[in-house]
Amino acid sequence: MTTATKLEVLDAQGKKAGSVDLPEAIFGAETNVPLIHQVVTAQLAAARQGTHKTKNRGERSGSGVKPFKQKGTGRARQGSVRMPQHRGGGIVHGPVPRDYSQRTPKKMIAAALTGLLSDRARANRVHVVESFGVADKPSTKTAREFLASVAPGQRVLVVVTREDELTTLSVRNLQHVHVLFQDQLNAYDVVVSDDLVFTKAAFDAFVDGRAAKEDTK
Repeated sequence: MTTATKLEVLDAQGKKAGSVDLPEAIFGAETNVPLIHQVVTAQLAAARQGTHKTKNRGERSGSGVKPFKQKGTGRARQGSVRMPQHRGGGIVHGPVPRDYSQRTPKKMIAAALTGLLSDRARANRVHVVESFGVADKPSTKTAREFLASVAPGQRVLVVVTREDELTTLSVRNLQHVHVLFQDQLNAYDVVVSDDLVFTKAAFDAFVDGRAAKEDTK
């Protein structure tokens, strides 16, 4: 399946109101599944807090007195109630605080995102809209009805600009919708979403931002 070079822009009524160009460098790239897996795994690892901790024998509270005498009881010799085999004793080889983050080159991160966007575009899962029909104040009901007609997927990623507060407030409480600013778009949020819905302003800002990064290389 080939990627369309243009994409329709829909108005608040779901009708065609224009079109945008889909840059080949962003929406026409090969989808490298192992690369995407590596980048998404690294992103999830970086999100882990790594604050888990168990107490070893030296950190447990309790008496240091020998539980019973060394010989004559017929039992195995014991030196402390804080030993791991005792209830409330220390943990052997338990987790300690650590950093789970992995070093991922920026080119790999960019390539994974580009591959995912291209895959969604080839499947006609990328949509661009002028607005959500929210004019004066946020309206979750209006946003829900609009998305139901535009994006049929169960999980929808809405991409807006930082200035578009009305749209952000309108969609953020929808259970099946996740909203991001255009400069926050990442591989994980794309891979777990069925449809991507850009506002026209967010789409232009995203494409311009990627073009600017390519020019600085």
